[in-house]
Amino acid sequence: MLWLALAPFAAALIAPWLVGRIGGRAGWVLALVPAILFVAFASLLPAVANGVTFAYGVEWAPSLGVRYSHFIDGLSLTFALLVTGIGTFIVVYAGGYLSGHGHHGRFLSFLFLFMGSMLGLVVADDLISLFIFYELTSITSFLLIGFDHERSAARRAALQALIVTGSGGLALFAGLVLMRLASGEASVSALLATPDVLREAPAYTAIFVLVCLGAFTKSAQVPFHSWLPNAMEAPTPVSAYLHSATMVKAGVFVLMRFAPVLGDTALWGTVLPLFGGATFLTGVILGIRQTDLKQILAYTTVASLGLLVMLTGIGTEYALAGAVFYLLAHALFKGGLFMVSGAIDHETGTRDITVLGGLITKMPITFLAALLGCLSMAGLPPLVGFVAKEVLYDGLWEVGGVSVATIVAVIGNALMFAIAGAVMLPFLRRPGALPKKPHEAPPALWLGPIVLGGVALGGALLLDDFTHLLVAPMTGAVAGAAVELHPHLIPTGLYPPVILTLVTIGVGLVLFILLSVLRRAVAGLLTAIGWGPDKGFDQVIAGIVRGSVAVTKVVQPGSMQSYVTATFLAIALALLLPLGADGLPDLRYVGSTPEAFYFVILAVAVGGLWIVIRAKTRLIAIVSLGVQGTMVALIFMLYGAPDLSFTQFMVETLSVVILALVMTRLDLKASDHRAGPVATRDGVVAIACGLGFTLLLLNVVQQPFDPRLSEFFLDHAYDIAHGRNVVNVILVDFRALDTLGESAVVMAAGLAILVLIRMVPAVTRRIAAPDPTGTKGEGRA
Repeated sequence: MLWLALAPFAAALIAPWLVGRIGGRAGWVLALVPAILFVAFASLLPAVANGVTFAYGVEWAPSLGVRYSHFIDGLSLTFALLVTGIGTFIVVYAGGYLSGHGHHGRFLSFLFLFMGSMLGLVVADDLISLFIFYELTSITSFLLIGFDHERSAARRAALQALIVTGSGGLALFAGLVLMRLASGEASVSALLATPDVLREAPAYTAIFVLVCLGAFTKSAQVPFHSWLPNAMEAPTPVSAYLHSATMVKAGVFVLMRFAPVLGDTALWGTVLPLFGGATFLTGVILGIRQTDLKQILAYTTVASLGLLVMLTGIGTEYALAGAVFYLLAHALFKGGLFMVSGAIDHETGTRDITVLGGLITKMPITFLAALLGCLSMAGLPPLVGFVAKEVLYDGLWEVGGVSVATIVAVIGNALMFAIAGAVMLPFLRRPGALPKKPHEAPPALWLGPIVLGGVALGGALLLDDFTHLLVAPMTGAVAGAAVELHPHLIPTGLYPPVILTLVTIGVGLVLFILLSVLRRAVAGLLTAIGWGPDKGFDQVIAGIVRGSVAVTKVVQPGSMQSYVTATFLAIALALLLPLGADGLPDLRYVGSTPEAFYFVILAVAVGGLWIVIRAKTRLIAIVSLGVQGTMVALIFMLYGAPDLSFTQFMVETLSVVILALVMTRLDLKASDHRAGPVATRDGVVAIACGLGFTLLLLNVVQQPFDPRLSEFFLDHAYDIAHGRNVVNVILVDFRALDTLGESAVVMAAGLAILVLIRMVPAVTRRIAAPDPTGTKGEGRA
């Protein structure tokens, strides 16, 4: 089972090749991959329904305590079934929808990459691997949303989705790190075994905020909701899969996964219902205004995600059961309806419900699929959506009767009922002028919606089995304890949830009748408000660009002198600030009394430095600069390090030769003509660097000598590296990669110098060439 979760990544590799070989039929063949995975996960249903969990994995990064591991319980298994089950029909659908497209194979490859990322997320046990797959869903969705990259709208939507969800993912990562630090546990299963450790941790508030940021951005909660409707720029298979059944529910999954360890607090019970309720109402209000089928479904997806977050925050047994029922119902009806909208667009050339009409006779199978989806979306029997509404009303009523949450749920569901009726208008309204003559879609486009609608119907008719195998195990995993659920398809009396359902249907019918009035009212309200999160995103991005340009002008002015000054200033600060914080070394420290010739060496070095400072030409300064390195080489030799001394001699000689060679080939000013203030500034920086290195070395030599490293090299140089020259062994064996890096740097610098030397004469000749216009050029190389 561990390696089966990686199967979608393998399918992503072969998808382009297979499409190239068999064309549109590749979708049917590749759909076998998620279908087999679905069967494999479905085989675990009886065991998980009886309370069994599965945990297994392999070491990934043992030194960091990171494992590639899976944890299968009711929550992860249900999500895995959604990812693979709906994914099976999406792959078939994509094969038919994009048949003949020039990049069909690439699209299927991206789709499988996303499938593998989402599957890895929902079954992940290790916290770090959970984050990795969480961010992979953002990256792969970016590729899918921006699939039609030649359109600017698609590129903007993809970038917006990546920035919003990716930023939230980084916040989630910080929260997961704090979880690990606060609990000492590295896996989800271990955290669930100690549910109170995080609630009692001092960092609980920080963890909660960071996890909510990660979840709210991914699941499009207000004010991060605008990326999801914009993501409808993606091809319809993407909308049907990512933005209804899988990716957008990743945030809800995270909240449900950590509900047993972060929930049941005042903060949890306040923030989640507040943001969830606001998102629910925002989604349905904005959705009622839309006339494009995909936009209607997108905004109602935002609303549904808000309802799920609100119920998860309320956290009672039946509120959580209502969330689970509704999550399953939403995945079924919204995935199917998105595919229906794609089929309508594919066969009619438009998705505008004010233009579409008469499709009930032209596309009867698609009509049946739409009917099943809309009945479930409206919360009408005998579909799972009806049961979900009954259960969630039961959960809300047991918390506080006619509470704010209950009123929000009734208003939102009534608007959802009206929107479901609007989605059916293309089939029931009289025919109009369409861009294309409609006819029934091919089987690849209606198979998925029909099956998903049939599952929604079958789940309601076989409610006991549906509840026992799927809903109860998932609800228990979210609640942190086993639950007993007894939902009914046929109400047994006129109790509060039934009354709330009747009120919802009645209000929904009135709203549907007033649909045109509501659409105009919402449009006028939005026009009056003007500004919104979507426009705010553009303003934030524009501000970041302007800020980066301003910063770049400061830190990248195009002056080599500025770069060198900044580099040495950073070195001086890095040396002096820690020394100032920890205390300066004893400046009276002398060590052993030096011999007289050391003073001669020091005098020669200082003399050479004075010549460098006072030199009239750059060439004299460069030659004199080599005096310093030569004196250092003499010290190495006198202290018994001839090999190091020889290396220093070679470096100094080559440096002087190369610099002198470059100086003779470059057309530079012969001497340094820096202004007084600039020269003073550079002198202060240089003295600061020299003082910093001096104090650092004094600090080092005053510390007690630790011989462990030296003894290790002396003891093991011959045994491990088979060499008796310890210095050579250190350079070539123990520090081999470091030496290789140094050699590479020298080689790169040599190549750069060679190119520079060969370029400059040609540039000089070009500048000195006669001006064909007769004007005298004034530039110099």
